[in-house]
Amino acid sequence: MIYDNLLGEFIGTMVLIVFGGGVCACNTLAKSKGQGGGWICITTAWGFAVMLGVFTATTLGAPQGDLNPAVTLGKTMIGIYSVPQFIMTSIVQILGGCLGAAIVWLAYLPHWAETEDKASKLGIFCTAPAIRNYPANFLCEFIASFFLMFVIWMIFSPAVGKIPAGLGPYIVGVLIWALGMSLGGPTGYAMNPARDLGPRLAHAILPIAGKGGSELGVRLGSCHRSDGWCLCRLRRRCGTARILIS
Repeated sequence: MIYDNLLGEFIGTMVLIVFGGGVCACNTLAKSKGQGGGWICITTAWGFAVMLGVFTATTLGAPQGDLNPAVTLGKTMIGIYSVPQFIMTSIVQILGGCLGAAIVWLAYLPHWAETEDKASKLGIFCTAPAIRNYPANFLCEFIASFFLMFVIWMIFSPAVGKIPAGLGPYIVGVLIWALGMSLGGPTGYAMNPARDLGPRLAHAILPIAGKGGSELGVRLGSCHRSDGWCLCRLRRRCGTARILIS
C-alpha cells in the first residue's frame, strides 16, 4: 500500500527527537548531571539520534527513513513519492517529533521548574538563532540544508558504488554530526521541519513549568494583557478574545 511507510516515519522521528532533544535537555536543564556538556556533546548525540531514527524507521516499514519533510520533498520532486504520500509522510513526521518532545519533557519532569531561563527551555524543543538576523539566519539554514541534501545524493550515487546493507544510516549520522559542528553555530541547524515544528508544538501544548512563548507566530489572548501585540490595532475593532503575536 502507498502509505505503508507512515508508522516507520512516525516512530523513527519520535526516536530521533527523544535522543536529540534529550541531549539538549541533559546539557541545559538545571541540576542535570550532564549540564554544560557543550556543543561537541550535543552535535555528536544528534548524529547518533539520526542514525538510530533511520534504523527504527526502516525496521518498521519505511525503507526511505527520511524523518524529515525537506528530504521527503526532495524525493517527491524526483518521483520517489507522490504528492499525497509526501503530505501524509510529512504530517506523521511532525507528529512523531511532537511525541518525542513530550517524552523528553516527561523524562526530565522535575528539572523544568528548577530551570529559570525560559529561552533555554524553548531551545530544548526547537532551534533559535544566536544572532537574530532573519535574512542571515535563512541563508545559513539554506546552506546547511543544501549540503545535507547534496551530500546525501553524493553518498548514495551510483558512482560511489553500492553501500553495504545497514551502513547507510551510520554514514548519514556522520554527515549530521559534521553539519552540526561546521554550520550549526548561527542557527542551531534545524534543517528539518519535523525536528523544529513538531517539538515546538509540544512546547506550546505541554504544561512545562515556567515556560515562555513558543515563537509560533500567533496565539490567542486578551486585549488588555501586555504580553503580546493585539491585532485589533490593525483591524480597529475590539472584543473579548484577541490574536496576539508572540
